[in-house]
Amino acid sequence: MNTLRTVFLMTLLTLVLVGAGGALGGQGGALFALILAGAMNLGSYWFSDKIVIKMYRGTEVTSGPLFEVVHEICQRNTLPMPKVYTLPQPTPNAFATGRNPQHAVVAATEGILQILSREELMGVMAHEMSHVKHRDILIGSIAATIAGAISYLSHMAQWTMIFGGNDDEDGNPVAMILMMILAPIAAMLVQMAVSRSREYEADKGGANLCGNPQYLASALLKLEAANSQHPMPKVNEATAHMFIVSPLRGAGLKSLFSTHPPVEERVRRLKSMTTR
Repeated sequence: MNTLRTVFLMTLLTLVLVGAGGALGGQGGALFALILAGAMNLGSYWFSDKIVIKMYRGTEVTSGPLFEVVHEICQRNTLPMPKVYTLPQPTPNAFATGRNPQHAVVAATEGILQILSREELMGVMAHEMSHVKHRDILIGSIAATIAGAISYLSHMAQWTMIFGGNDDEDGNPVAMILMMILAPIAAMLVQMAVSRSREYEADKGGANLCGNPQYLASALLKLEAANSQHPMPKVNEATAHMFIVSPLRGAGLKSLFSTHPPVEERVRRLKSMTTR
């Protein structure tokens, strides 16, 4: 179901790009914006492991509890072994990155090793390995590229209107302004929905990889409580979607733009797997 939802959302995002391209920049403008956004995102996708690990001062480990848990998951499920890193942050969290399963990285903060049991840690790292297995970094990069192209189109249209470059006398300026405002918002909402859909899928996949949905459900409750009490300092918002629970705080209208679904719903879905 989540896979179908992702396909639907990616299709919807593409339709928003086509519609915004026709209204704001024509086919040529839309193509230019897509190429520009693609170029901007290609580097971050290709070198995501090096960029993010350096950003959070990660240290590679080849032994110890974290490495052993990841190694066990990979052996049990015949998955390529990723590089494993610890991060010096005390707030418990974890993420996966890398352009494909053969060039993957999984990382966990030092804080996560202090509050989770071995079974809970296995649930968390199985979730991250599910992201790797299903190439969610690639899916997120494609969604970011399309959303970025729509944003560039909006900016291009703004400058065109400011400098009087729009020669289309039949164009409706009010409709143009509405499109400039609404198209990027719609694209961002769909992009966030794609991210939430992939989180649900990684929860399900992680439960299967570790063999017990309760491991991850219990870990999520602990991680959410810890991040609510002591949020991770100096988080780059561009990387917040990568973590297993959001390192950013937000509620109300801001939650519409959250990259993570509610932990309560994630736990409910995981617990429902144990009753089937």
